[in-house]
Amino acid sequence: MDAPSEKPKNRNVFFVGLLSFFGGISQDVFTPILPIYYTSILGFDKTFVGVAEGLVTASSYILNVVAGVFSDKFKKQKPIIFLGYFLSMVSRPLLALVTSAPAVIGLRATDGIGKGLKDPPKDVLIAGSAEKNVRGKSFGIARMLDTLGSVAGPLILFGLLYILKGSGALYHEILLFAAVPLLITLFILTVYIKEVGPRDPAKTISVAPRSPLPKSFFLFLGIVLLFTLGNSSDAFLILRAQSLGVTLLEIPLVIALFNLVYAMFAVPFGSLSDRIGRIPTIIIGWSAYALVYLGFALAGHAILIWFLYGFYGIYYATSQGVIKAFLADTVGFDHRGRAFGIYGTSVGLMTLLASFFAGFLWDHFGPQAPFYFGAAIAGVAMIILALSAKRLRSA
Repeated sequence: MDAPSEKPKNRNVFFVGLLSFFGGISQDVFTPILPIYYTSILGFDKTFVGVAEGLVTASSYILNVVAGVFSDKFKKQKPIIFLGYFLSMVSRPLLALVTSAPAVIGLRATDGIGKGLKDPPKDVLIAGSAEKNVRGKSFGIARMLDTLGSVAGPLILFGLLYILKGSGALYHEILLFAAVPLLITLFILTVYIKEVGPRDPAKTISVAPRSPLPKSFFLFLGIVLLFTLGNSSDAFLILRAQSLGVTLLEIPLVIALFNLVYAMFAVPFGSLSDRIGRIPTIIIGWSAYALVYLGFALAGHAILIWFLYGFYGIYYATSQGVIKAFLADTVGFDHRGRAFGIYGTSVGLMTLLASFFAGFLWDHFGPQAPFYFGAAIAGVAMIILALSAKRLRSA
């Protein structure tokens, strides 16, 4: 079978990013207020916040393996992505209609399942639409568009909070609105995004379905899992900001600042990883993470939160897309879905543990404890990654 033409392949990076743009609006129009909704409206404690939001990530990544295997097996990504966005579109507004802990957790897990189904196939589309020497930049472009949605989302949230202030159904109306951008994502997916095959079928790595992934993949995964042990849900950053005096109306603006920095630097740092390598770029990102978490632990005034959130965008810009590019470099086309799925599932399960542990540390040792812990773990992971760099490059 002939490989798909270059034109739809090259366009896919943009359209997958645009798909994520509207998905980002939907997510970030309600997640900044969700921890406050849990604690102030529904009356749940911080440990519940850690479990509920950690479960979103965990259920998301647990489904990564299923989505990745199906993507590799059937060589079709669009149907899986469609189902993922559809589940999120249904589950988010339903949060406005439930009040019990089991119902909330069930809906958040459903949203996480939706996210888990769509992410590996989207990564396969991006990786298959770019040559290796520009793959970091391509993932950066997709992350930039995704993150611009996360800039627009909090700004829209700010507008909704201002317009709806005083409304007794403030939170409910925002949750209902979150479904609207996802309708647009389904349209873009159906009309504009194309399936892709290997860029050069003659050079495709073809191995038996049960053959092991490269050892370098598992070594890198182990180091990332160590880092993730200290990387709990970002919901704790919001709660920490609130505890230092950042108001409900200011929180969306702080999140927008973070995402703006992330979007501005995603492409430059993705391109940097094409030039200097993925590992040095990831180390830059993890260094930024450690400094930000240390700052959140030591901060004593609300104004510092603005600077810390802005710098936090550097961590995301230097790690999220670059890690995906490293995985795509390491694993051949036929098994990328599986690799992205295993990576996502493993990181998600670790995030659940990290979020539960962060909530426990907060409740029993104070709000600074989870941030000191996260900074320390990031430092250890950086050292191990640097020491392993030669093995990872040569594998």
